[in-house]
Amino acid sequence: MTVWVLGDQLNPETTPLQHDDHVLMIEAHAVGERLPYHPQKLVLVFSAMRHFRDELRRRGYEVTYVQAESFAEGLDRFFDAAPGTDLVMMDPPSDGAGERFRELVTTRGGSLTLVENDLFLTTPADFDAWAGDADTYRQEHWYRHVRRETGILMDGDEPVGGEWNYDDQNRETPPNDWEPPETPRFTPDETTTDVVEFVRERYPDAWGSADEFYWPVTRDDALQARDHFVEHRLPEFGPYQDAMVDGEWALSHSLLSAAINLGLLTPHEVIEAAEDAFRAGDVPLNSVEGFVRQIAGWREFVRHVYRRSMPELADANQLDQTEPLPEAYWTGETEMHCLSEAVGHVYDHGYAHHIERLMVLSNFALVFGVDPQELNRWFHLGFVDAFHWVTTPNVVGMGSFASDVLSSKPYASSGNYVNKMSDYCSGCPYAVSKTTGERACPFNALYWDFLKRHEATLRGTGRMGLMYSHVDGKDDEEWEAIGERVAEVRQMARNGTL
Repeated sequence: MTVWVLGDQLNPETTPLQHDDHVLMIEAHAVGERLPYHPQKLVLVFSAMRHFRDELRRRGYEVTYVQAESFAEGLDRFFDAAPGTDLVMMDPPSDGAGERFRELVTTRGGSLTLVENDLFLTTPADFDAWAGDADTYRQEHWYRHVRRETGILMDGDEPVGGEWNYDDQNRETPPNDWEPPETPRFTPDETTTDVVEFVRERYPDAWGSADEFYWPVTRDDALQARDHFVEHRLPEFGPYQDAMVDGEWALSHSLLSAAINLGLLTPHEVIEAAEDAFRAGDVPLNSVEGFVRQIAGWREFVRHVYRRSMPELADANQLDQTEPLPEAYWTGETEMHCLSEAVGHVYDHGYAHHIERLMVLSNFALVFGVDPQELNRWFHLGFVDAFHWVTTPNVVGMGSFASDVLSSKPYASSGNYVNKMSDYCSGCPYAVSKTTGERACPFNALYWDFLKRHEATLRGTGRMGLMYSHVDGKDDEEWEAIGERVAEVRQMARNGTL
């Protein structure tokens, strides 16, 4: 039997690799043309695959590495040389992928056995037993269940410190003289340099910059990145995890999501390192718990919600939003400082941290009325850590509120949230204090218009009562001015002058 290893399964400790020493890897280039994927995303995947191939060969595996236009072509070449081979693969998390691969194999005279994916903390059976017949889910309940079952940050039956989360300690903005730790940088070796050149030539329409590629592409580098985070960035991750600072794209965030989603790191070893640092007294509890919640709570949660909610989730649009994505998401050219910064971070690095994703990039699209599927495609192509199973629940579900499968209310806000959690507004040409009139912050009028447009759906939604008391307090004259400002903002967004 031969183990077929995909580009998001790059870990030598997975179960199939402990039983077979024959490996198949297919580098399918046409996949990179389905969307204008960020060049750093393409470099990351292809370079990590080639490095993993070389690592397996050093370990004594016999690796067949096929560079082809498609998986179908790669399998044709593989089975021409080894007809009738039985393959085994860890079941990929993207909807239907395993069965599509099985069909490709069986039509070529082979067989494909799908086995449990080792690269998560929890299994589908775990979640299904917990969720039962539910069709809507809430992360906090799942997160507590996972900690009880695994013992992560637990003292017996109780959470360490007596609380399940420390959100109230994790909403600070840094002082003016604060500087984040240096981001780890991994200088491209010959293999990665070759891939950079290949990507530049092969994908001329790729969106984003490939000029500064410093992501880890090997397991050794990924482990160094983990250790660097735990030592230098995790101590201040907690209080500043929701902050946004002018000119800073990484702050104290881990930057480990891409390595974890490729399999270069496992969630177990990342959590264990963070918890060990806390128990050694090196890192405060609020920082460790906030980070653990992202991995053991949210990452596991969206994987299972996606699995149980597809394919309907991918096409969900309960608010019937149909606006195209504003041009600023492609150019970064907007006087809205927060939006320009966030788009610039994605363009330059293939990355923006979770608050930029949710409360700037998704929030603006939400109140503007963008089609959730269009926004999802942009996230999928733009982020180095993005896969369909990652972006769909996060963007279609949480960010766009196109489904209430994992969120009880839309994450919509005016400019006040951005002003509270960042220093962007002080240097922005738009006035965050104004809702209407010239130079009023576009977020503000769009926000109230959003609430008004979707009142029938949202007024009775959990935790929206206070917002609708403010809606009720506005008179016809104010609503007319809001409508005029919204029309101006929409026109500017459409013609690229926002």
